[in-house]
Amino acid sequence: MTSARVGRREFLRSGGCVIAGYALRPAAIFAAPSFDLVVRGGLVLDGTGLHVCPGFIDIHSHSDADILLYPTADSRVRQGITTELTGNCGGSAAPLGGAGAEEDRRSYQERGIEATWTGVGSYYDLLDKTSVSINQALLVGQGTIRTNAIGNVDRRLTADELAAVIRAVEEAMDEGAFGLSTGLEYTPGRYTPTEEIVAMARVAGRRGGLYGSHIRNEEAALLEAIDEAIAIGRLSGARVQISHLKASGRANWSKQQGALDLIASARRDGVAVLADAYPYTAYSTGLTILLSAAAREGGTADLMTRLKDTAWRERMRREVEDQMARELGDYALIVIAQVKTPANQGLVGRNIKEIATAWGVEPVDAVLRLIEQEEGSVSIIGHGMSPENVELVLRHPLVMVGSDGSAMAPVGRAAQARPHPRSYGAFARVLAHYVRDRRVIDLPQAVRKMTSMPADQIGLSDRGRIARGKKADLVAFDPARVKDEATFEQPHQYATGIPHVIVNGVAVVERGRHTGAKPGRALRRL
Repeated sequence: MTSARVGRREFLRSGGCVIAGYALRPAAIFAAPSFDLVVRGGLVLDGTGLHVCPGFIDIHSHSDADILLYPTADSRVRQGITTELTGNCGGSAAPLGGAGAEEDRRSYQERGIEATWTGVGSYYDLLDKTSVSINQALLVGQGTIRTNAIGNVDRRLTADELAAVIRAVEEAMDEGAFGLSTGLEYTPGRYTPTEEIVAMARVAGRRGGLYGSHIRNEEAALLEAIDEAIAIGRLSGARVQISHLKASGRANWSKQQGALDLIASARRDGVAVLADAYPYTAYSTGLTILLSAAAREGGTADLMTRLKDTAWRERMRREVEDQMARELGDYALIVIAQVKTPANQGLVGRNIKEIATAWGVEPVDAVLRLIEQEEGSVSIIGHGMSPENVELVLRHPLVMVGSDGSAMAPVGRAAQARPHPRSYGAFARVLAHYVRDRRVIDLPQAVRKMTSMPADQIGLSDRGRIARGKKADLVAFDPARVKDEATFEQPHQYATGIPHVIVNGVAVVERGRHTGAKPGRALRRL
C-alpha cells in the first residue's frame, strides 16, 4: 500500500472521478487518514478510514441472462464488483439461433426474460438499452454455438458444420466478445473432441482473445483435464483461463498441488495459462451433472422420455451410484439450492439423504425422482473441497478470484432459492476471511487478484488500475470491517464494510446503500 501527498490543489483524474489531495501509482491501494472521493455531479464521498482500489473485476460470472432480471446487480456491486466477464462454462446468452434457440428462448421466458436478441451485437445493444449498474463483458460459449449448429447430440461435426461453428466464433468476436468458453463437464462439451475445441479457440487466439474452460473433470481425472486445457492453449495460441480451479471429492484432495504444478510448469514453458477460484469449500451446479453424457443427450424432452423407460432408468441409477462412489462421496453433501415447481419448494435447503429418508426411498432414487419432477431444473450445492486446498489455491500467484456467481437480489425468483453465497460475498470474503482473519494472502496481493490481474487476462486495458486515462471504477472499503455476510443457510445478505462503489465515475453504492444508478456499459473487445 502506497500513497503520496502532492498538495491541496492537485488531483488524480480518472474518467470522471478524482481523489482529492493525493497521487497514486497505477494499481496501488490508496490509504490515508482522511480524503474525499469527488464523483460526477460534484458529489463528495468521505473516505476517512477507508482504502480505495480499482473496482473488482469478476473474471468468472454467469450474469449474462440474470443481469436482465436484476439490472441493478445488487449482489455484485454491494461486494465491490464493477465489471463481470460472463458467458462462462460453455454457455452464453448469445448467439441465440439455430437448433438450440427454441428451447433456450422457452427457458428464458420461464424465467421472465424476453429473449429478443440473436447475436452478440444485439445482446450488447439490449444491455445498453436496458441500462445496468455494472459493466458487462462476454465470452461466447462453445456449447451454445455447437447446440445452435446441430443440437445437443453426441457426434463429431462434419467439415461443413465445423466451418460453420468457426464462422460463428468469428462473428461473435467481431461483434465484441472477449473470447471463447467451454463447459466440458456439461453437454454438449462432453461430446466435443479436443481438436474441435482447438479449431474454435484458434479464432480467439488470432484475435488476442481468451479461452476460458470449465475443464472436463474436476475430480478423479483432474490432472488429465488440466493437461487438455493447456494443450488447447499451446495449439491455439489463445490465453487460457482454467475456471474455478478445485479438487472436488475427498478422494481427490491430494491432487490439488499437482494441478497447480501443471499450471506453473506450462506457464514457464510459454503457455499463457492462469486460473481462477472462489473462496469456498462448496461448488454449485445442476443435479443432472450426476447423469452420464448419454443420458443427457438431446433436450429436456429426451431426458424425460429416458426416465420413463425402465431399462434406461436402471442404467441411470447405476451410473449415479458409480459417480457418487468414485468421485463425490456422501449424498448428504449435496444440498438442493433451487427447484422449478412450487410442490418441491420445501426441499430447498435440504440434502439428498434427508429427502430420500422423508420419501422412503434410496438416495439415488430421490435424485432421479427430483430430476424427473423438476424436468431437469434442479440447482444444487455440493460440499466437496477441503479448506486447506482452498487456501492453497487462493495463495498461488497464478490464481485470481472469480465468483462463479451471478447478479441477483432477495426479491423475485431468486428469493425462492437458497443460492451459493458466492453471488453475494465472494470478493468480500477474500478480504475478510483470507486476508484479515486467516492471513493467507496480503492485501495488495488480494487486490491485484481482483483488479489488474483479471483486467490483463481479459484484455480490459482501460480498467483494473487507478491511473490517469483509466475508467473511474473504484471501490472504497474498510479493511477492518469488510465482511461477507452471506452464508449457506442465509445467502441473501449483502456484504458490509464497503460503503462506496463507483462505476464509470458514478456512485452506484453510496454510504452502504445502492443509489439506483445504472452507469454500467456493455464492454466490447476492441
